[in-house]
Amino acid sequence: MEPKSLYQIINEDEFRDLAQPPFFEFCKLFNKLNSKFASGKEVSKKFYSHLHYEIDSLESFLDDYGARENKKWSFFSEYIASIRNLSLAAFYVRHVLDRYPYYNLQENPEMDAAFKKNADETLSFLNSSIYNLFKETLATGQENGLNACDETDHPPEISEVLANRRLPRNISEDEMKDESERIIGLCEIIQNASRMMVDSKIESTTEPEELKIIVPGKLNEKKIREYLNLIHNVQSEYDTYVKNTKMEQDCEQLKYIRGYISMPLHLLAAALWLSHLYERHEDAIRPGECKRKISMMADKNDLLDKIVNFAYFYALYFIQRGSEISKDILMQYLKTQKIILPIPQPLGFHARPSTYLSLISRQYDSDLFLIVDDEKFNARSVMSMLQAGGIIADKGLQNVQFESDPRVLEDLKILAQNNYCEDKPIPQELAYLRSQQNGS
Repeated sequence: MEPKSLYQIINEDEFRDLAQPPFFEFCKLFNKLNSKFASGKEVSKKFYSHLHYEIDSLESFLDDYGARENKKWSFFSEYIASIRNLSLAAFYVRHVLDRYPYYNLQENPEMDAAFKKNADETLSFLNSSIYNLFKETLATGQENGLNACDETDHPPEISEVLANRRLPRNISEDEMKDESERIIGLCEIIQNASRMMVDSKIESTTEPEELKIIVPGKLNEKKIREYLNLIHNVQSEYDTYVKNTKMEQDCEQLKYIRGYISMPLHLLAAALWLSHLYERHEDAIRPGECKRKISMMADKNDLLDKIVNFAYFYALYFIQRGSEISKDILMQYLKTQKIILPIPQPLGFHARPSTYLSLISRQYDSDLFLIVDDEKFNARSVMSMLQAGGIIADKGLQNVQFESDPRVLEDLKILAQNNYCEDKPIPQELAYLRSQQNGS
């Protein structure tokens, strides 16, 4: 006997009857959005959240019935998915605009004004794109035999949340052990995230063809998720071990750095959903009539501009600013130490071991000094190390003193234990030396 199919095939008329109730809710949502735009009121974060919830539910309903694989309903399904992506991006942009005054960012008025202007322009683009797609989805649904609801039938008003009103902050301060280690670890993750994004070498451009090379060539869903996960780890670390603790109260700059974590996190989330829309639903990558129409309602050149020149550009800017603050914080928590280590055998500090010393100090963006007769040679400079190597050889020294912060000295110990990799491979603990050396 032939096995029975797991699915029961229904005809398009049956599906139309099933789709009528969720379409009715979709129409009410459109009427509410239309009313918002007509009144000139700002669309709130709460509304975008509600919009995403309803659209996500409708998309799940369509996917459950395989509407995306049906000729009659495929366009309708693609439009719904596009609205979902745009509404998520709009939610995050609205969120950073609402929270911007409360993040304690140490920016000048010109920077504040430039960011808010770009954010408002991005939100305006997202709103018009959502509206265009709503209208097209409504028309497509009616062409497929669905009935629209009456324009006066609105869903209940969604109450706004006033960001400047809050309960008293009276939670007891947590006493944490190993405070210095927590702070050092947090700052290192921030610097690593900043370094990763800088290394991508993505620069702002207004040229459409250059934007199409950046997205998805250098900046795509996968890469943005990597950045997001890293920065999310920073925020989680901060909220778990630093927020509402005594060390947050004692270190003024810690109060500022939380905003410089949150801003890139939310901006990258917006970039993620806009990139998802471009890669999955725009005609540049997956051509087709439906995707061509979507790219007209959410102009693909404008979309790429908002991904690169707004969401990513400001995410990079704020994480770099966070990295700068983290360096100042590290200066407070890292106490300089000195250790004595043997010189490389048999040739001393020639080019290769000197380069490794320079790479270690650069990895932590910290000074590393080699001290000979009270004279300091900065290991960040290979030339300075070569000069020190000559003096060490002339004096016949076998051991020398180094001065730096504990992180640098710990890696330097490992390097010395492996004879500065003169006759041994780079150890796993210092694997970054290999990638940095290749990069340079």
